Amino acid sequence: MGASNFGFDATGESLAQSSCTTAKLKADMSAYWFPTLYFQDPDTGLLEQVKFFYMNVYYFFDATNDDLKAFPLGLQMVSGNAMLRKAPSTSGDAQLDPKRGPIQPAQITCPRSNFNPPSWPSGSDGSMAGIQDSQNQGSGTGFPFQDCDGYASPMRIDVHFPSCYNPEAGLTKFTSNMQFPSDAGNGKLDCPPGWIHVPHLFFETYWDTHAFAGRFEKLNGKASPFVFSNGDTTGFSAHGDFISGWDEGELQHIIDSNCDAGHAGLHSCPGLKLGVNADNAPSCNIKCPVDEVIDGKLDKLPGNNPLAGWARGGGNLPVPQQAPVNTEKLELTSEAVVIPSSTSEAVVALPSTTLVPVVVSSSKPSEPPVESKTTQVAPKPDPTTTTVHRPAKITTVYETVTIYATKTVYSDTKPTDSVQESNTSPTPQDIAGFKYVGCYRDNAKRRIAGEILPKLGLVSNTACVNYCASKGFAVAGTEYGGECYCGNSISTAEKLDDKECAMKCKGDDKQTCGDDWALSVFAKGGQLKNEKRHAHYLHHARVPSRRHFQRR
Repeated sequence: MGASNFGFDATGESLAQSSCTTAKLKADMSAYWFPTLYFQDPDTGLLEQVKFFYMNVYYFFDATNDDLKAFPLGLQMVSGNAMLRKAPSTSGDAQLDPKRGPIQPAQITCPRSNFNPPSWPSGSDGSMAGIQDSQNQGSGTGFPFQDCDGYASPMRIDVHFPSCYNPEAGLTKFTSNMQFPSDAGNGKLDCPPGWIHVPHLFFETYWDTHAFAGRFEKLNGKASPFVFSNGDTTGFSAHGDFISGWDEGELQHIIDSNCDAGHAGLHSCPGLKLGVNADNAPSCNIKCPVDEVIDGKLDKLPGNNPLAGWARGGGNLPVPQQAPVNTEKLELTSEAVVIPSSTSEAVVALPSTTLVPVVVSSSKPSEPPVESKTTQVAPKPDPTTTTVHRPAKITTVYETVTIYATKTVYSDTKPTDSVQESNTSPTPQDIAGFKYVGCYRDNAKRRIAGEILPKLGLVSNTACVNYCASKGFAVAGTEYGGECYCGNSISTAEKLDDKECAMKCKGDDKQTCGDDWALSVFAKGGQLKNEKRHAHYLHHARVPSRRHFQRR
């Protein structure tokens, strides 16, 4: 996510020179990263990417006695520990105050319709299962052992970033240049003397784990079928990376102006000098430098990262020692590693399968690393055949949420299984007095919002229209091959060519039920009522595939 120059050798300077960014604010050329999530089929052992729904990145400006400063250009941060395969503590709580013990910045949230049985086994100490938060039965450390079936909110990975920067350590010494602030009393958080207090980032990434619910029922209460792309089957290694490409003056202006943008977005703050990307700006593209199979049904993870943790055995991976950094060029592989001050692992040589940050010499390496950080940004829907990774097309929806946050969307080319075949009707047929009125672009706020995703089983146009009609609605829409929406109107939306709604219905492969963020719309008597709905968020470019939807 972020600026177009993100890659193996990304630095603040190179990011600042990017030709485009997914950010709404032109001043934010930063890079944001987190590991991909995979599902391992308990029957076949094959691995499949979990659909990535969206992401929130919150920008919190801490109450503090310190002067709050913008991120310096090129600041590199990693939070969480990619090497963990064992519980970092016997608590499932997040812990961000250095005065209170070891830092625990990452949790997993599992919204559910009810919490009986619990998501994490009662009394777990982390040795064979995750641990529930003592104050919140919906959160904990490690992957939950139940299906996260909460409405409109699947499994979520949460990572807090430290907000105290040590200038003596330097911008690129991400293993030791950051620390969480301490409680200074009166509700304020302060950094150590001589450190710089910067914004507090918080990542939320949402994954459609519920889509696999029918395939891991026998594991419920016993194990988790999910694994991070680094091979971690426990979830303890949840982490995220950040490289600042912000224009410091612009971010400092936002901080100093005390702009309380809330949901309106940082780009709505007054006095911005560098401007805002237009809603209809072209997509920002990143060309993937690694040609590797990362989706489909795989017998091994990209990079051949070995699976480890809990029943599979294996302890924490050895912690790499960060080499002296060439500030002109730093190569970051797909699993850059944080080493918290609380980590007790000894520094030893790494196995060949472990991916670590390396210093790039003046000569070109003989071969690229096994996996690029950019390869994981384009998760796929469940394909029926293995496909080779294609360069991702990045489309943006960037916004701020609550305190401050940003929203980004990554979309890839359309999956092969969504292409219309000869046995699919090119134009959906009228159904029960409802006429097909066209293919329309949907978005996260939902163009048809009377009743969202009723539980119909396998969805078809016929099933969706009949259901909506039975509930008294005048408009029905199907999307993504298996989703149904009911309402009495459609909010102002871009009408697409019918070929953009070409995904076969899961309940009837002779019908087409929309596509990625595209609705096949039916209206009673063919009369479609349009309405203007207040846009809570501002969008940049076209709203893309939910499988890459990152709400930052």
